[in-house]
Formats: sequence, structure tokens, C-alpha cells
Amino acid sequence: MKKMMMIGLMAAAASSAIAQDALIKDAKKLMGKNEFDQAVQVLAPALTSNETVDKKGAWNLQSEILHAKFMAIQTEATTNQIEKKTTPYDTLGMHQAAIGSWEAAIKCDELDQQPDEKGKVKIKYRQGSQNKFKNFGVSLVQAGQYFYQDRKDNENALKAWSLYLDMKSTSIFEEVKDFPKDPFYYDIAYYAAILSYQMHKYPEAEKYAKLTAEDPAKAKEAQEIMIFSKKESMKTKEDSVAYVNMLKDLRKQNPDEERFFNLLMDYYTRAKDMNAMKAWADEEITINSGNKMAWALKGEVQMNQSEWDAAVESYKKAIEIDPNFVQCVFNAGVCLNSKAIALKDQLADKNTGGLTKENAEKVKVILNEALTYMERAKELDPDSEKVKWAYPLYQIYYALGDKAKADEMEKLVNK
Repeated sequence: MKKMMMIGLMAAAASSAIAQDALIKDAKKLMGKNEFDQAVQVLAPALTSNETVDKKGAWNLQSEILHAKFMAIQTEATTNQIEKKTTPYDTLGMHQAAIGSWEAAIKCDELDQQPDEKGKVKIKYRQGSQNKFKNFGVSLVQAGQYFYQDRKDNENALKAWSLYLDMKSTSIFEEVKDFPKDPFYYDIAYYAAILSYQMHKYPEAEKYAKLTAEDPAKAKEAQEIMIFSKKESMKTKEDSVAYVNMLKDLRKQNPDEERFFNLLMDYYTRAKDMNAMKAWADEEITINSGNKMAWALKGEVQMNQSEWDAAVESYKKAIEIDPNFVQCVFNAGVCLNSKAIALKDQLADKNTGGLTKENAEKVKVILNEALTYMERAKELDPDSEKVKWAYPLYQIYYALGDKAKADEMEKLVNK
């Protein structure tokens, strides 16, 4: 009984394999009659069935059918154009066939590389694919344009352009030295990058932006896409590190381009990691000690950490570079005032809270230096559009015993 069951199973398997082979033969016949859609329909089960003996051959046939369909419709379209006819033809089918034909060729080559039952790899269909598709890129570009412009179908537009852009890197063409690169190659890379970004496909956007950046004329636009794709796709700490490293690399490559510095500054400001910001500011100062913003950021970190002397020194560096940098002038005054308050608290008598004459003089020296910076801030920004100097000035005048000026500032504070 068991032997009979085994024979039955073997017979069933053989019958199934024969059935799949029959489908392939039928599909070939239909293709010969130019009945392409029927051929594709008949062949479909053989492409996925485990019983198909020559699956790579089935996929090669799929590619041939769709390529033949594409060529037939394209010939019809060309004839219409030459003879100035308005006879309708299957534009959608033509472009779908272009995409499907190349996709099937890729699948066929993937299977063609798999070892046979003896463990040997025998590439059978690659040369044919190379001959058929070497100059097929334009057809994929046109398919993408059709889906994008006429059908408003971004998915298929991006698919067509991606297939075109990735053609050279497929196993079919990766070793072909004279593979043609069309003059509009980088334009399509740019469109694919933009479309990927708009569709929130950020890895693809970054991939095609990097490709676009190979063209110096498009490098700036490509960098923008790369940056914002990386930024939008940040989810993990590793993503953030990759984003920052990319910006740093771009900054080193383009030291005069402020936007990379500004994007890094925005990142570190939002991250609220003072130590990381200070480390980055130090990196920037090492690269260019004349970068006033790097000194300002370093001073801001030191100021937030109550390192008054260090902060003042950083702000002074920024002011040396730009004497009218009012924010740094103001912050230097704030730091010195805060230092004076801290020193006063430190030196005050624990019982009375008062200061000796000598200690009061020490505090006064610092307050006078703070006053110099704060009055300069007032001079640079009289309407307090950038910095609010009235209250710090009131504090300093009051501490120095200048009642008239303190009253004047108090009126501004309460205004």
C-alpha cells in the first residue's frame, strides 16, 4: 500500500510538472500570434509554481512577451507619427510592458545565477538580456514621464525611473564597460530624489540625491535633499549620529557654506545636550578660530553651566571678531553681573550679610566691568529689539548705588 502511495505521489508530481511545461509552450504560441496579454495570463502560474522545472526560462519568456508587446505598440505609435494618423494605441499598455519586461529580465538573471543540482552555475540568458536592454533606458525614462505627467501615478513613475537609474548596477550590466549613460541621467536622478522625498521614501530620496550630487551643476540641490531626507527619517540615536556626521562632512567639503553650520546649530540647540554642543563648538573653533558663532555657542554653554569667567572669555572672542555682536556683548554683561552676585554671596558675613570694604571693592570691580558691557548693549540696541538690557542695567546701577540711573531703568522695566 505504501509503495502504491509513493508511486501515486510521484505520478502526481510528474503530471504537475508536465502541466507547467505545457503552460510555457502555450504562452510561446500565443506570443507568436501577437496575443501578448493572453500569453502573460497563461504563463502566470508557471512563474510561481514550485513544479516549474525551468523557472528561469519561464521568467525569460515573460520578459520576451512583454518586450515584444512593447515593441509592437511602439511601432504602431511611430507609424502613426510618421503617417500623421490619430489612430489610438495602448499607451498605458506600452509603458507597463516596458517596466514589466525589464523587471522580468532582472528576475530571470537572479534565478540564472543559482547553482543547478550539481552545484554549478551556468548563466544562460544574460547575454540575451544585455543585447535586448542595453539601450532600453530611454523607454523606462519615458514610462516614468508618462506615469508622472499623464497618469499622476507617482508610484509607477518612481518605479520606472528607479529601474532606469539602477540598470547599470544590476548583475546583468555590472560588468559591461561601455554601458551608455544618457545626457539626462542626472536630471532623472534629481526627479527621482525629489519624488521619493515627496512620497516620504527617505532612503530612496537620499540614494538618488547622492547620485544627483555627482553632477556639479546639481550638487547643491542634491545636498538639500540628502540633508532633509536624513533629518526626516531620524528615529534612533544611530540615525541622529548619521545625520550629524553627514552635515559635518558636508561642512568640511564646503567650509564657506553657512547653511551646514546653521543646520548643525539647529540640531544641537534642539537636542539640548550642552556638552555635545560645547564639543561641537570646539570642533568648529579648531577648524576656524574666526567663527564668531562657534565662540558664541561655546559661551552660551559655559553660561548655562555657570562658568562665568570661561563664558566671558568666549564672548570676548566673539566680540573681537564682531564688535557689534550685541547678543554676546549683552551676555558678557549678564555673566559678569551673575559673577558679582555670586561673589557677594560668597564673601558676605554669615551673621550680618554685609561686606567688608575690601570685599565690597572686589565686587564693585566686577560690577563696573559688567556695566561697561551692558551699557554697550544698550548703545547697540537702544530699542531692545534683540536683547532686553533694562532689568540687568537696573540691577547693576542699584548694586553700585547709582540711584538716579537705577530709577530710570526701573521705569523702563515697569513700562
